[in-house]
Amino acid sequence: MIGAMTIPLGGRIPGAGIKEAKILLQPDEAESRLAPGMTAEINIPSIVLRRYDVLIDFPGHKFSIGAQGTIQFLGSSAKVKIDANNGSIQVPSQIENKKYNLALDLGSCVSFLSNELFDRLQTAHPDWPHMTGAVGSANMWGIDGETSWTLMRVDRMQVGPLFLTEVAVVELPTTHVDFISEIANATTAGLIGANSLMNYRVGLDYAHSMVYFDIGRLFNFPEFDVVGLILRPEVDGRFTILGVADVVAKPVAKADAKISVPQEADGVLSGDQLIAVDDIPVRGETMGQVWAMLGGTPGQERRLTVERAGKRFVVSAQVEHFLGELTGESEKKKKKNK
Repeated sequence: MIGAMTIPLGGRIPGAGIKEAKILLQPDEAESRLAPGMTAEINIPSIVLRRYDVLIDFPGHKFSIGAQGTIQFLGSSAKVKIDANNGSIQVPSQIENKKYNLALDLGSCVSFLSNELFDRLQTAHPDWPHMTGAVGSANMWGIDGETSWTLMRVDRMQVGPLFLTEVAVVELPTTHVDFISEIANATTAGLIGANSLMNYRVGLDYAHSMVYFDIGRLFNFPEFDVVGLILRPEVDGRFTILGVADVVAKPVAKADAKISVPQEADGVLSGDQLIAVDDIPVRGETMGQVWAMLGGTPGQERRLTVERAGKRFVVSAQVEHFLGELTGESEKKKKKNK
């Protein structure tokens, strides 16, 4: 049941039958870990949703589903490519006047670009804000690789009918891009996640291969104004600190990077446990709730209670403005625009 509507998951509808897969919380492969920040007990795939009209209202925090033709979609629309077998969506997009297909993945906290396209854009635009380490919405699963993820803000991109600016993207390895392309049965350059569409109501009209984007608000919430911890949620509800993000991208993130700390503390190291933020315990919270605790206005201090080898100490850490303009770039842009 979703609301008052029964959504069959079995094979009663031709082509709608799905297989059950149990997601382990602490498997040998960290990539199989259940995404933090979720309290849902089932993930409904597009192979089921494609039989319906779907509307995701991000500003209103509302999900609507109905029989085909029952939801009135509003806003700008785009003809998209939908795989007939699994319902995956590819949106025709443009970056710097070059055409690409980007997968639409509203279940992803952040957007991704292939490493080939990412590197090309970063080389051409070294002034675009970039950093190393997954913080905020980019800290999705708590896998070890998130400590070395490279992030960048793309100045401008067109996604269907939308012209999006300052889109935060993560560099995605070629193997992952190939996997997405294989699922979609179409070449893709990455995926558009929920972070770039938080101001919109997104309508999915599977029957007519259309996606609708209806603006719901204009205010942009700061995505990466946080204390730069990279965290992994554990089965027992605790949070392990994997590392600390670097404001500017480097080849490899330092796992033993330190936050500004009082003299009596040794600093925050990889493997430490985050116990509390400003004396509020984090154990059992979702990843999203912990992001909110670590967020704030750049320069604000957060008191982190940290545990190492059974001993606890308090660390003073500042909220940083990650993926902001590089030093001096703001003045350069002002002069360029005059």
